[in-house]
Amino acid sequence: MRNEVTVTPFTNFFRCLTTLAFIGSLHAATFYVTIAGLGGEPEYEQRFTSQAQEIDKLLRASGPDVKIQTLVGKQATKAQLQSVLAGIAREAKSGDTLVLMIIGHGSFDGFDYKINLPGPDISAVELASLLDRIPTSRQLVVNMTSASGGSRAALEKPNRAVITATKSGSERNAPVFARYWVEALRDSSADTDKNESISALEAFLYAEQKTSQFFESQKRIATEHPTLVDSGQGDGTRKPSPENGEGLVASQITILHLGAAQAAANTPEKKALLARREQLEQEIDKLKYQKAAIPADMYKQQLQGLLLELAKTQAELDK
Repeated sequence: MRNEVTVTPFTNFFRCLTTLAFIGSLHAATFYVTIAGLGGEPEYEQRFTSQAQEIDKLLRASGPDVKIQTLVGKQATKAQLQSVLAGIAREAKSGDTLVLMIIGHGSFDGFDYKINLPGPDISAVELASLLDRIPTSRQLVVNMTSASGGSRAALEKPNRAVITATKSGSERNAPVFARYWVEALRDSSADTDKNESISALEAFLYAEQKTSQFFESQKRIATEHPTLVDSGQGDGTRKPSPENGEGLVASQITILHLGAAQAAANTPEKKALLARREQLEQEIDKLKYQKAAIPADMYKQQLQGLLLELAKTQAELDK
């Protein structure tokens, strides 16, 4: 006997919104900007450049339509970063996504955070002003520098996920977080929901856990504590969840695809199905964060409908 799903006017309205959002997602773009600042010493210079180049390589392999700009060495200047972000502000549309990844040394004097770049440094306030001009619906900033926690207050904003390698500006040691962030993008075990895509939330949870394990295995006091905030305000958390209200925006930002999903992104038909699947997964995540404010029967009904649509879409992808 087949279970029947009751369709209400509200359910129909909810499905219409999901369909409209899916149509928009087919034409949405993700802009990636990675910048590696000054190393100060040859060891750090090589490490920062290598990490930025590895991210660039992984992103370019994830699909044919990615928009990537990577700034290293003499190109990683304040003026060049301003130019790149200004160009994205002119090109991007409201349904697009921006991912900015920062590697290197940072400084914090108790008031201002700055990224150390060749020539003039750029402050978190200046960076936030540039990002505010970009009309993308979702943004992700992954600040992997020392003292990066000092940039959080200036950068946080609704629909912008901010990940920092440190919990405050006073954690000034060179972080290991960047190493594990890069590892998350190439390790399929970071894909905890097994949908062959790495979200910003999955990458953060992987890198945060690996960072903690590093200090434990070395029997050292942890000198960095990675945090995530995407509610628009807060001190950041190491364990984002529906209970503390953090992680929803990060869960909806796909960094890259893996395996079959990566191959699917290369064909128009499969790409459309992949976009549909991701849209449904995002709606399911959003519903879970709204669970406390929705009557139990309505929550169950909406979840059942979305899971049914997701199963149908996955079946089409698997053909």
